[in-house]
Amino acid sequence: MNGPLRRAPLGGGATWTSTLAFGAAALGNLFTETTEEQAAAALDTAWDKGIRSFDTAPHYGLGLSERRLGASLRARPRSEYTLSTKVGRRLQPLADRSGDDLANGFAVPTTHRRVWDFTADGVRRSLDDSLHRLGLDHIDIVYLHDPDDHGPQALDEAYPALERLRAEGVVKAIGVGMNQPALPARFVRDTDIDVVLLAGCYTLLEQSGLDELLPLAAERGVSVVAGGVFNSGLLAAPGPGATYGYRQADPDVLERALAIQRVCADHGVPLRAAAARFPLGHPAVASVLLGLRSAAEVEDAVAQFHRPVPDELWSDLRTAGLLPADVPVPSAPPSDRTGGTPREGGRA
Repeated sequence: MNGPLRRAPLGGGATWTSTLAFGAAALGNLFTETTEEQAAAALDTAWDKGIRSFDTAPHYGLGLSERRLGASLRARPRSEYTLSTKVGRRLQPLADRSGDDLANGFAVPTTHRRVWDFTADGVRRSLDDSLHRLGLDHIDIVYLHDPDDHGPQALDEAYPALERLRAEGVVKAIGVGMNQPALPARFVRDTDIDVVLLAGCYTLLEQSGLDELLPLAAERGVSVVAGGVFNSGLLAAPGPGATYGYRQADPDVLERALAIQRVCADHGVPLRAAAARFPLGHPAVASVLLGLRSAAEVEDAVAQFHRPVPDELWSDLRTAGLLPADVPVPSAPPSDRTGGTPREGGRA
């Protein structure tokens, strides 16, 4: 058993994340079935390897991910881990449960339908439902989930509801989780969120988060959790048929990933190790969130996360034009990091 991974404070410092966090979408049968035994083994291995932060959502398998995660975490000391879930999609039971949810990406029966709901009442009802599925007494971090088409309501109704829940001590940190940087930047600028979960926008291939969001987050003491660091697979195993943004990668993007892989190989570093480490070079990034499905995936993820990445690798990527010159890169092992700087006078 490994010791726990380094903890990084989030936002105002009322809670924390481990520098490598477990993304539990696959425990909701993302794209294909994960058995109960596989899910339990993945979570047990994550704990044994020192991962202490876990992320889920009602969307993931129509609640299956939350149920499986709760079943594992209920056996753990509650003060020794942090848990995040999301609001914005409420689950309504269906009478006809004969279909499947593959159209939404999950290999589960259609027991419920998703309803977009960023009202204040919807936030509280969704959080109550999540607590029931998890079987836990509280959730540490709550994100507004993908409010791309619901920005005004998320800002005007859902965010104030989360702010009240934080003030009441029901949750410790609040934020927004999205696959784009523009709306999260507005939340950072105009609200008092603690954390942004940014998926696929700060990776070795895609740094759109650096244009505004990440500098603004660093300035305002808002932490960023970097998800989607493999860009849906391309930076884990580039090759024919590899996906980028959940679609088959264009030839030019594939060639760029292969070129990055060749530079990594010159330094004896697997591409997925460099991809997982890269986001931690930015001072706003507190953690990397990896979607994990099996014990073997967890073991590999932790091993790659701790693999040394020489400074020369980043320099060679810049020299080859594969990484912009102004992009910050890691200069210390992730276990030595403390994450973003808590804002002055933050909630403690």
